[in-house]
Amino acid sequence: MLRSVIATRYVTPLREGGSLPGLVEADDDGLYVVKFRGAGQGPKALIAELIAGEIGRALGLPVPELVFVDLDPALGAAEPDFEVKALLEQSPGLNLGIDFLPGSLPFTPAVRPGPDPRLAADVVWFDALVTNVDRTPRNPNLLMWHGRLWLIDHGAALYIHHTWHEPAVHARRPFAPIRDHVLLPFASSIEEADARLAPRLDEATLAGIVAAVPDEWLAGHEAADPAERREAYLDYLLARLAPPRSFVLEAERART
Repeated sequence: MLRSVIATRYVTPLREGGSLPGLVEADDDGLYVVKFRGAGQGPKALIAELIAGEIGRALGLPVPELVFVDLDPALGAAEPDFEVKALLEQSPGLNLGIDFLPGSLPFTPAVRPGPDPRLAADVVWFDALVTNVDRTPRNPNLLMWHGRLWLIDHGAALYIHHTWHEPAVHARRPFAPIRDHVLLPFASSIEEADARLAPRLDEATLAGIVAAVPDEWLAGHEAADPAERREAYLDYLLARLAPPRSFVLEAERART
């Protein structure tokens, strides 16, 4: 279960992201990078962030803690930036926060030594599973913090949910964009990563992750009720994990 916190102060916008996430202080005295449900990408980006991020954490990958951030739109009443004020007013209730890593630096592939090959392979496998198109040299979405690599920004994953067109067929497809993954040149065997990671994602684990998605984020999705939409996410992930996993063969082929 994700913890829930209450936003107490909007600190500053983080304009590197297209959805204008913001640094927010909460009632537990923590600082969180908050993705707002009222942003242009909408609640589906938050759903992808939650499901993919929690899958990563279940796999033991270095993903910062995710929390629900309860936001009162009045928090932006004195905000001088019209764009930020409008975003806060459009995002009442539950938003998604990612634990802030102060002093972290963006990962740069040219800096040596490179990441551990096993970790790189595990991240490639994970991103291929969740169809994350946004971990490339142009936009790595990786941070270095206290000498460790951290995975952030999974809002572009699970892009099937933008159409839900033939999800059972889509789930069995390879993931060709993996060839552009920023960590692929550093990775050891993806097939060995598959043997390490796939057993950790049983149906109960995935069902628990999907169950955490709030009803209010799922409301209005193609007229399906929240329970039906959660079932669609779970069915898609289970089908993607069913052997033989074509995304593993595709990633290993790209690596070699």
